[in-house]
Amino acid sequence: MTYLSHADLGGRPNAERVQPEAEGELFHAGWEPRALAVTLAMGATGSWNIDMSRAARETLPDYASLSYYQIWIGALEKLLAERNLVRPDELQAGRALHPPQPVARVLQADAVPEALAKGSPTERPATAPARFLVGDVVRTRAQRVDHHTRLPGYAHGRHGVIESVQGMHVFADSHAQGLGEQPQWLYRVAFSGTELWGVDAAPGTSVAFDAWESYLEPAA
Repeated sequence: MTYLSHADLGGRPNAERVQPEAEGELFHAGWEPRALAVTLAMGATGSWNIDMSRAARETLPDYASLSYYQIWIGALEKLLAERNLVRPDELQAGRALHPPQPVARVLQADAVPEALAKGSPTERPATAPARFLVGDVVRTRAQRVDHHTRLPGYAHGRHGVIESVQGMHVFADSHAQGLGEQPQWLYRVAFSGTELWGVDAAPGTSVAFDAWESYLEPAA
């Protein structure tokens, strides 16, 4: 089955207006903080990693019709069901009906502030020299892949310039597939708007994003 990301929306036409929100407005309904809490608590069990959770979210078939935290809950239900940590009748009932399955870790309430402050750093020690240097002109991978990736569709096969070298980081593509961290060098790459969108780009537009080394090749 072809992998389809419903979250790869950058650069696509959209008739809906963007509605800016007030700075610091985190939640829009009373259940949303609980959705955040239970998602973080289950992530802390080690039953999956952050890239697996991103892949679960972006492949929800009804992604486009869901709000932000509805996407989080939909992905959480999917991850739990795939690992038999919750059963269909429990999702239907909205409560536990069977003995809980064991998990590797449990995030206790008093450990939450420290866990949130620590985060989940992805940088790893360098094991090889970086292939590219600041100022190098590169071209992104042109072909699409049949798995989760952080290379946006609008940037496939585009030329950009290395803006900074970010260190070696967990490779999201392999991590999401359960293939291990496979760390790679990560680069901040800058693209002109015209390179990405041609004549539709506003004058002077520039876009920069982080790209792993395997996304890039030297510009021809």
